[in-house]
Amino acid sequence: MTHTVTGAMPSHADPATRASELAAENQALRARMAYLLEQAERNHSIMCRHQAFDLDIVGAGTFPELVGTIFRNLPVISELESVTLTLIDEDADIRTVMGKLGVVFADFPHLIFVEQVDELGFDLGRRNASTPAPKPLLGMYDPARHALPFPNAPAGLQSVALVPLMRNKRIIGCLNLGSVDPTRFTPSLGTDFIEHMASIIAICLENVISNEMLKYIGLTDSLTGVYNRRYLDRRLLEEIARARRQRYPISLMFIDIDHFKRVNDTVGHQGGDDVLREVAGRIKDELRLSDALARFGGEEFVVLLIDADLDSAAFVAERIRASVAGTLIGLTQEVRLSVTVSIGVACLDPDQAVGEPELVARDLLARADGALYQAKEGGRNRVIRHLPA
Repeated sequence: MTHTVTGAMPSHADPATRASELAAENQALRARMAYLLEQAERNHSIMCRHQAFDLDIVGAGTFPELVGTIFRNLPVISELESVTLTLIDEDADIRTVMGKLGVVFADFPHLIFVEQVDELGFDLGRRNASTPAPKPLLGMYDPARHALPFPNAPAGLQSVALVPLMRNKRIIGCLNLGSVDPTRFTPSLGTDFIEHMASIIAICLENVISNEMLKYIGLTDSLTGVYNRRYLDRRLLEEIARARRQRYPISLMFIDIDHFKRVNDTVGHQGGDDVLREVAGRIKDELRLSDALARFGGEEFVVLLIDADLDSAAFVAERIRASVAGTLIGLTQEVRLSVTVSIGVACLDPDQAVGEPELVARDLLARADGALYQAKEGGRNRVIRHLPA
């Protein structure tokens, strides 16, 4: 008996069907290729943005410029909702020096300082030179656990990365990254890229902070801790230009310790140094944060008062004079000295701040110095104002 087999041929034998399958595969491959190209272009764009970011922070010359660049650019190029920076500052040295150099920390609300490395939240164990550096901490955002690194966390924050900043196997701080994407930072994510970025930021931070410290040392009198003449000369030019723009007066005091040679002759140069430090401290206690005190040389100090007319400056000068004269300076339990100062005060009104700033500064110094001379000629321990002709 003969059997006849009926039915369709297998699809692979049907040219039309096979062509359709090939077209679908080709379309899928094209879509896959387009996706890979899009990802490659996106990754290239991200890499270029990060390279530009690296160049920006490497080129930052000051502390405000560096941290400002980090906070301004990193959230954009990394598509993050929150970027903060925590720095270890055990004895407040960084904050003190930066404050004296004019850094306004209120301008950087995402900059955080801690006293101890333990406050960063890493499991450090017993660290020594051979201990591996701590790895970044990645995971879901916890408002309680992450209150310190994200004090003003944006709404909807989901995942975070806490990346240690290392220099010479020493932790100097932490770069804190936050995203509203819950899958952005997970414990299984590779961290090579963010560790590399953190290492560059750490190098830039250490270099800038070191340079700022050296700048501060170069502008500070090593004996008294107040500014030196170099700083005063530079600051005075800046304030003259600012007074012109903002239309306010600035005043200058020349302060001289009376009969300072007798102090050195009586208690020696070490005792004289102690007197200089104590007088500088008493002057500083009467000033505002916006004012500037500098040791001009020897036993002379200069005070620059911002937005202060002649009457206001003379009032502050009288407080300084009274503070120095009012209490004996104790050098030892047995030795206490009575010290006085003479002060000359001059004021620069906005309308007078015309011409070359160097000449204006020189004239203001000369007028305050002339008033100081009158104070010393008039019997010392007094304040004399230079009155406009």
